[in-house]
Order: sequence, then structure tokens, then C-alpha cells
Amino acid sequence: MSHEITSAKFASDKSLSHPLWSGDFYNEGTGKDDIFDTLKEECGVFGVYGHSDAASLSYYGLHSLQHRGEESCGMCVANGKEFNYHRGMGLVKEVFDKDTMASLVGNMSIGHVRYSTSGDSRLANAQPLIFKYRDGDLAIATNGNIVNAPQIRHELEQSGSIFQTTSDTEVVAHLIARSSKGVVEAAKDALARIVGGYAFLIMTNDKLLVASDPHGLRPITMGKLGDSYIFSSESCALETVGAELLRDIQPGELLILDKDGLKEDRYTEPQRKALCAMEYIYFARPDSDLNGSNLHASRKRMGSRMALESFVDADIVTGVPDSSISAAIGYAEQTGIPYELGLIKNKYTGRTFIQPSQELREKGVKMKLSAVRGVVEGQRVVMIDDSIVRGTTCLRIVNLLREAGATEVHVRITSPPFKNPCYYGIDTPDRKELIAANKTVEEICREINADSLAFLSPEGLISAVGGDNANDPSGGLCLACFNNDYPTTLDFDGEEKAGCGC
Repeated sequence: MSHEITSAKFASDKSLSHPLWSGDFYNEGTGKDDIFDTLKEECGVFGVYGHSDAASLSYYGLHSLQHRGEESCGMCVANGKEFNYHRGMGLVKEVFDKDTMASLVGNMSIGHVRYSTSGDSRLANAQPLIFKYRDGDLAIATNGNIVNAPQIRHELEQSGSIFQTTSDTEVVAHLIARSSKGVVEAAKDALARIVGGYAFLIMTNDKLLVASDPHGLRPITMGKLGDSYIFSSESCALETVGAELLRDIQPGELLILDKDGLKEDRYTEPQRKALCAMEYIYFARPDSDLNGSNLHASRKRMGSRMALESFVDADIVTGVPDSSISAAIGYAEQTGIPYELGLIKNKYTGRTFIQPSQELREKGVKMKLSAVRGVVEGQRVVMIDDSIVRGTTCLRIVNLLREAGATEVHVRITSPPFKNPCYYGIDTPDRKELIAANKTVEEICREINADSLAFLSPEGLISAVGGDNANDPSGGLCLACFNNDYPTTLDFDGEEKAGCGC
């Protein structure tokens, strides 16, 4: 039996001459037209093995990972004989209801929240992807991107494979299905063939496989709840379901869970550790731990280091909510300048608010973020933010503070200048659209209407992250978006691949 949403949950009102969103779904294709041009994480995965109420645990786990993907979500549950699954466009709380959850019976499950870029925004691409093949049922969920997927896809199509989606994840399913080996060895061969940054959950009727890419670019953690094993893109979801965090899945590692228990294996030797730096700077929730480092503590250290590197005399410090609050507290503590809530985020406007005119778009900014006049009026403000992408968002926020009466606005960015696109699962614009790739710091400062601007140094970032890789020269981080040092090959037959393969 299978369960799947077959129609849009949030269709735009076609009777309106100017609908509030341009696609068929509320969250469809939000990133590039969003008023705030912040970077977008692609997706999150959550898996359960050996729990009688796997579906409920996955529901709460996915809800805790909602910040990693708001466009679609899905869950597949195995009971030893068959798959029950449900996928839909929208948020976890909108896609799953009481009746749906009652139908998802089994002791093993994988779930997914998605924000797409390279794959089309449609239900067919919502994960987990479900397949029938000679050995039974196969479900796959992934976070990340396969940079050589176009080349492999072309080869498979030339030899007769028919693809049902535009998702890179389907490439792995075809590689497994075409192999004459058992699912574990077939998965090893498939994972060894692909290049990129990814965390995979692969489920059959009686097995759960968990894998991390050779560089550990995309995070995935393991926890335990009684005799059950839980897997999640972030540890905050483990905490939500009451699981104990055991460890991070290591680069190149493959875990096999079946009736014989947990087997720790590998499909390749680990390469240079390179966890995405933006997980620490922006994406992961502050209550998550990655590689032995708590995100809130790491971000506070980023703010403190920022203060040491680029102090400016001011009256108050404020952070752009939500990801920059921790860093702003760290900056304030280091300098002794009071931290104040100078900016307030409205959490109930939805992911996107696209209006037809520029005037109404600017009003939309204030619907999402407001400056507190009683706090910033007449004050010299240090505004802490995590990154600058195109520069348009930073300009809007600086202007909000000025309109509220701030006499000076000094911008401090707790990451190095973002100069290069990501190919491992983050939605980033082309290099020509990245303001730091085309302008000096002084030019950016003028562009965003700030009194001064400074970025955190790469050394400061590495030092602030700390954790298990503190002695590594790169801190165990991928810094390619800052220094152009990509950990994998990017060019396959002259084709570079960016965006999410989810």
C-alpha cells in the first residue's frame, strides 16, 4: 500500500491578477525571488531503525529539521513486508495529518525535508524517492549534491535507463538497481562512483544503510533511543525525540542496520575532512552539535573573534535574527558594548512574499524584519550578520536601522567574504552575482550604505569553530566559498554542476 499527495496543497489563487506567489505551491522556488537573498540550505534527512513507532519519531525529527527545507517533505516506513509512504508539497505540519500518520506503520523509516534549486519544484522530486526493483522495494533520501550526476545520468540513459525525476538522487537508485550484487555491495559501488557532498539514507524492506561522502561535506549524526538507532542531519532532532547523541557519521563510512544489528563498514577511504563551514556560520540550529562543537558556542566565539579583529566604538550591538544572534552576543561580551534587540523578525509571514511592484516588495521587507526605534534611535549601532551574498539584503537592513533613527551603522560579518558558488548542496548564485567576488570591501561598504564594514578572517573562523578538528589547518571545514579550494573535482566533460541534487 502506498500513500501520496497528488494535488497542490497551496495553489495560488488564479483569480488574482497579482498572486502572492508565482508557482503552484506556497513555497515553490522561493530562494531566488525571496526578498531576503540569504543562502538556502537544501534539505535534511532523518532515519529510524528498530522502533515500533518509527513514523511518529520521524515526524517530530523532520519538524525539528524544518529550517533545512520548507518546500516539500516526505516519509517512508517499512514493516518488513512492504513500504508505506507519504510525500507532499509544503511544511511537515501541513503534509502529515492524523489519518496519514496512522497509515505509516512499521519499525524502520526514513524522512526528508527539501528545498530545491537544480531539481524541479514538483511532487515527483519530493523525497524519499521510492522504487521497485528485482530484490524488492528501495527508498532513498539524501542531503547534498552529486556533481558528476549529469555525466552518470547520460551514461545510464544511453544504456536504456528511464528516469522518472530530475533529482540527482535517482542516479544512485539506478546504479544500485542495475548491479548484479546484493544491495549492500551494490550501494558501495554506487557511492564509490559518485562525486560530491552528500549524506544518504537507503532503505529496503529489511535493511537501513547510512552513508557520508568521503569528505564529510554534509552532516549526519547517529543517536540511540533505547534499543533503536536514530539518524539525523542535525543533533537537535535527536534531542527532540529523546535520543542520545552517539557520534557523527565519518567520511566514507557506511553503516548497515538489519536483523543482525549495527555493522560499521566503509565504501571508500576517508579524504580530507571538509564539513561545510556554512553549517557553523548559518544553517544549523544553535542547539545542534557538529564534530564535537556546539553551534551556539561556536557562533559566540565568531562574534568574540570579530570584535578582536575589527572593533568599532558604538553604543549598542544587535544581531540579524535568527542565525546572527549568538555571534552578536559574543561581540557584545568581548567589547563590553551592550547587546540590544534592535531587529525583530516576524516568524509568521511565510517563506516568501513576492509582490508585483518594487514598492510593495520593499514593504514586504518590513513584514519580515523590523527595526526597534526605541532601541536604535540616536544610537551608533554595530549590526552583526553571518554573510553577504548579493548585498541587497544587507542594504535593506542597514536602511531599516537608519530609518529607525540610528546615527551610525557599522556592519560586521562573521564569515569571510563569500566569493565562490557552492557545488555541494547549497543554493548559491553565479559568481558574477556574488558581490564580494566583484567588489572590494570598501566598495561593498558603500553599496550597503554602511559607515564601516569588516569580515571575519578565515583564521578567525577556523579558530572559533574548534571542536574535534581544532588541530587541522582548515579546522576540518570546506572553505571553498571563501578561498576557491574545492575538495572534489568539479569539471566532468566540461560541465560544472551547482545546486541541490535532492
